[in-house]
Amino acid sequence: MRRDFLRQMSIQPVGSAHSLAWRLHLDAPLLAALITLCLGGLLVLYSAGDSNMEMVMRQSLRFGLGFGILFVMAQIPPRSYRFWAPAFYGVGLILLVLVLVMGTHAMGAQRWLTIPGIGRFQPSEIMKLAVPAMVAWYFSERALPARLRDVLIVLAITLIPAALIARQPDLGTALLVAAAGLLILFVAGLSWRLIAVALAALSIAAPLMYFFVLHGYQRRRVDTFLNPEADPLGAGWNIIQSKTAIGSGGITGKGWLNGTQSRLDFLPESSTDFILAVLGEEIGLIGILLLLATYLFIVGRGLLISWQAQDNFSRLLAASLALTFFIYVFVNIGMVSGLLPVVGVPLPLVSFGGTSAVTLLSGFGILMSIHTHRKLLGH
Repeated sequence: MRRDFLRQMSIQPVGSAHSLAWRLHLDAPLLAALITLCLGGLLVLYSAGDSNMEMVMRQSLRFGLGFGILFVMAQIPPRSYRFWAPAFYGVGLILLVLVLVMGTHAMGAQRWLTIPGIGRFQPSEIMKLAVPAMVAWYFSERALPARLRDVLIVLAITLIPAALIARQPDLGTALLVAAAGLLILFVAGLSWRLIAVALAALSIAAPLMYFFVLHGYQRRRVDTFLNPEADPLGAGWNIIQSKTAIGSGGITGKGWLNGTQSRLDFLPESSTDFILAVLGEEIGLIGILLLLATYLFIVGRGLLISWQAQDNFSRLLAASLALTFFIYVFVNIGMVSGLLPVVGVPLPLVSFGGTSAVTLLSGFGILMSIHTHRKLLGH
């Protein structure tokens, strides 16, 4: 009898097998945190958009689409993602080339493809998922830690699409795509000696990139980061107003809808890249800490899913998705607070914007698939 009981226990899935969420291939803690973050983001967006309910409704529809795709992605087993990763990556590269050849121009950049009857979309967003999936696929049948040959191949897989995206130009997305691939190298056990060499090479290349690679407006962003007060009414205006808004909020903030920097139009792009400044001004340090706690829970949950994964592909892909989400948060908070140059990275699931939100939620659908499609214990 005791043996039968233990045998029955041994074939239960790791996790809450009887919960509705598990049967739907959804991770309940992660889903709850994502919904909380999105709802809080809509409240901040309502204030940042000067009580524009239409903007909130548009963002709500995008979140609805994103969660719908999340649900679909969660139903697909990880082995399918592994099988289709090379094709997904190849199609993404073709689309990036098409953007440079026949892409749609808008706001001084050529980042979109227009499909008649559907509208335009940004192929670079696809690579935020395709690149880590491709790198994880490459390592799925190889022994770890990564060797020098593996490093060179992964660099090619990662930097080719990143370079194509940077040509659009879209430096922020290019950096995120590169990070998504390179983070897998770190998780795959890249030696600290190679990491040190890479950092040294980057330090040497940075001045050369500044003069010979970056566009004029990108160099101005670096100059503004180093000394925003040099042009307080021009290039330095955004970051000065952002730090003023955050600082004026104090511990508890001025109250929801009571911000002055954003609602009196002192803070440009208050509903997109600089929405964190609105949160800091109206809800204060407490609001920012609550937001950071939510982000850290999401990242921690993603890393736990990676740790519990049962094969190299799932483990590496899950870790990349979680850590790339962390990079999103780190870069946006760093640029809004003046600790990093402004590179146009939105605050994930809070800033106004549809493509980025849908891509992020799709990635979390993959994470949930990895977590809930694990094999039964004892099999």
